[in-house]
Parts: sequence; C-alpha cells; structure tokens
Amino acid sequence: MVKVDIERIERDIIALSRFGFNEADRGVYRQGFSEEDMAARQWLRDQFESLGMAHRMDGVGNVIGRFGPDDMPAVLIASHLDSVPAGGMFDGVLGVVAGLEVVRTMKEAGVTPDFPIEVIGTSEEEGRFGGMLGAQAMTGQLTREWLDTATDEHGYALKDAMVAAGFDPQKAMHAYRRPEEIRAFLEVHVEQGPVLEAEKTTIGIVEGISGVFKWNCRLIGKAGHAGTAPMNMRSDALMGMADFAHEIGRIIDEEGTEKSRITIGHVACKPGFPHTVPGEVDFTIVGRDLDEEVMKNLAEACERVLSAIARRHKLHFEYQQMSWLKPAYCDPDLINLIERNVKDLGYSYRHMPSGAGHDVQFFCNHTKAAMFFVPSIGGISHAPDEWTHWSDCERGTQLLYECVKELACEKIVA
Repeated sequence: MVKVDIERIERDIIALSRFGFNEADRGVYRQGFSEEDMAARQWLRDQFESLGMAHRMDGVGNVIGRFGPDDMPAVLIASHLDSVPAGGMFDGVLGVVAGLEVVRTMKEAGVTPDFPIEVIGTSEEEGRFGGMLGAQAMTGQLTREWLDTATDEHGYALKDAMVAAGFDPQKAMHAYRRPEEIRAFLEVHVEQGPVLEAEKTTIGIVEGISGVFKWNCRLIGKAGHAGTAPMNMRSDALMGMADFAHEIGRIIDEEGTEKSRITIGHVACKPGFPHTVPGEVDFTIVGRDLDEEVMKNLAEACERVLSAIARRHKLHFEYQQMSWLKPAYCDPDLINLIERNVKDLGYSYRHMPSGAGHDVQFFCNHTKAAMFFVPSIGGISHAPDEWTHWSDCERGTQLLYECVKELACEKIVA
C-alpha cells in the first residue's frame, strides 16, 4: 500500500502556523484578508508551484491548485486557511495540508488521475465578516447585498478589507463553480470536540452539519436595592434566566435527540451593579440539531418555557430570531465510500453529526460532498492549546488518499 508521509504533513502544518503566530499567548492570529492570511495563501501557491500544479487565486481569495486533466469534473479537497483570533494550528489547516500530501503521494507513486484533483485553501471561513465567504462564493450562495454590507465586529467593511488585500469586490461573483465542474467534494478536519478521543475512536464519519438557530433574548423585570427588596417581592430578571438554564436538559430530553444542543453563550445584566437587583438581562440562545423538525420543536419549547418563567417571576419576555440555518446532509454514496475505506485500513470509526459549521455545508446541496473528523485532544479548538496527535493526522490523510484515489482514478492503482 502506498503510504503518505507524516514528516511532510508535520512540516507543512508547522510552517503554516508561523503565519500569524503570537509569542505572547502562542495563538495563531490569521483572520480573513489580514496580511498574515494573504501570506499563508502565497505559501500555498508556492507549494502548488513546486509540485508543478496549475494554480490560481479566485475573486474572493480561494487558492486553488489543480493536478490532472483540464477537461473533466474535479475532485475537490478543501478546507480553510484563516483562523480565529488566538486560534490553533490544526483547525482548517489539516484539511489543506492533507490535500497537498495526497497530490505529493500520488505523484511519487506514479498515479495519474483520470479526473483532476483540486486542493483548495478556502477564504474567510471563520466568519470574521459573518459568513463563510469562500464556500458561499464557489457554490453561488454569495449575494451582492451581503458583500456590500458585511462588516466585522469593529465595523470594518468586508469590501474595504478585500480592496486592502488587493481584490476587486466586483469580481467576487466570478468565483462560482458550476455543479457539472465538480465530481465530488471532500473535507477532513479536526473534530473540535471531545467525542472521538473519549471513545478512543480514530475517524468520525460526518452524517451532516447540524442546523442552527440563534435568538437574542431579553427578560425585563424591575431593578431594586439588593438590601431592601425582599426576595419574594422581586422581579429579578437574572433569576428568570437562571431558571431557564436549568430547564435546558429537560427541553432536550422531551423535544430533542442525542444530537441536540442548546447553549446560552452570552449574558448581560442591567444595570450590572453588585448592590442592585438585575432589572433586565439580555442573553443569547443557540440551538442545534441534524433534523429541522426537531429544531422547530426545540425552538417552540424554549419560547413556551421562557414565557412560563416570565409569568412566574413577574417579568416581560421578548426575543428576536437572528438566524435559522437548515441542516446540511452529506452524500450517502460518499459516506459509504469513506466507511468502506476506513474498514479496509482497519481504523476504528463512528458516524456522527458536526455541531460546528464547515465549508462542506455549502457544497452539500451543490454537489456530492462529505466530511470526516480526526480526534482533538481534550476537545479543544479555537485556542492556542488545540492539538491533534501526528499519528491521527497521518491516519486521516491516509484515509483521504484512499478515498480520493478511488474517486479520481477509474482504474484503481494499488
């Protein structure tokens, strides 16, 4: 069996980690369209050049290297190069480096693909400007309105960031790839959660990307002096929110599944003074599941429970739904392909959803698309101490190689 080279994989991941590395907290700062991000994209183009691959950067910053014939639909191997602030060295990068290693290994083994293979470092996946720009553009889900109005948390406009990085926003729409140009889409990624490590499992075959709804919520009561307001006479907004937090487990038990998630991720009390009963609390609710009907049941239950709690505590409850993203399901044929190759390699595996969003979700309704995970130590991601064992990186890349070889070569080469 032809084997991938873990030393090259390690070298490339470490090389990319240097773009935006911060000595103080040892995190990676490589947000979309930053100087560090653009330098990493140039590094990737240099690797394509050294491999003799045709390469280009499209109108939104996706870096694309192509190996194989020009006149056939391509097998896409893609993940992102940008990071969150103070991120880790594996998130996104593993998928790009694994794609590079697949091409290197094929070339060394004398494998000539019948269908071209494209390795893609996607642009702005981490949502600095609120979306997954590269994947949205390639799948025709980028709108002019969003492109013209999107800003980051500091109010810096996406279109201004693109211009500063040397792009013409008017050319963003040219990044679209027609479905007939694509044979399949594959993404390998670190899990970013604790399940695979806890179960001592090597590969997580992703069934789909969970749908997500986000609410901005508010409970309004009455502020009062913390020393003089009797406990039974208060309209304490924070106590109402705390009661709801304790109900989340029951809501999931009654309306959800083992794949359901409900999270209160942000809370702000007003007036926010230690000696004052909170008269208002603003908080977020984010719900997830792989079944949209279950998502609707969870959302209805959250509204019902919060309304009852508000009455009990003499509060007013209001909320605004900020977003509703439907689940995206991976292609059954590609799931079977991954499972068959996992078994052939003798790796342990399980099927699982992805609670986090990834580039693949935009391709699921555009072409045949699938994804698999390798373990994250401690489930840690989006942090400097994110880590995946090199042996798991090797196994994930080997699995990717076997799957891509089968998809790209009509005559399988051992």
